[in-house]
Amino acid sequence: MTLGSGGSSVVGESLDLPRNFRLLEELERGEKGIGDGTVSYGMDDGDDIYMRSWTGTIIGPHNTVHEGRIYQLKLFCDKDYPEKPPSVRFHSRVNMTCVNHETGVVEPKKFGLLVNWQREYTMEDILTQLKKEMAAPHNRKLVQPPEGTYF
Repeated sequence: MTLGSGGSSVVGESLDLPRNFRLLEELERGEKGIGDGTVSYGMDDGDDIYMRSWTGTIIGPHNTVHEGRIYQLKLFCDKDYPEKPPSVRFHSRVNMTCVNHETGVVEPKKFGLLVNWQREYTMEDILTQLKKEMAAPHNRKLVQPPEGTYF
């Protein structure tokens, strides 16, 4: 009986499976639309077997300067997702305290969900929390860039 390198490659492959199963679950949920339908997400490229590049959409919350606006975001789930959070960047221009004004990147140190990331969190959690952040007192009335402008 030999357990050499054959055994370790099986372990390596099995570590990849939970990530892909998790992302397949997230894909299914994201494509159905979440909650009230104001947040959604899906893969950029259906042929990407690593399921790394995603697009998210947030419809701005009522009674804020964001109301009626549609924001597009890019999420990138590297190979260590869900152990580590995805990188998140707004494609649509937005003025929020947790978003870099030059690049559109959601800065982890300024966005609690990313700085306190836990494996159980999902892309859905990120998008719904960003929507809540839009309605927070420090963001709800900030002057916004013209609608339809992009980073």
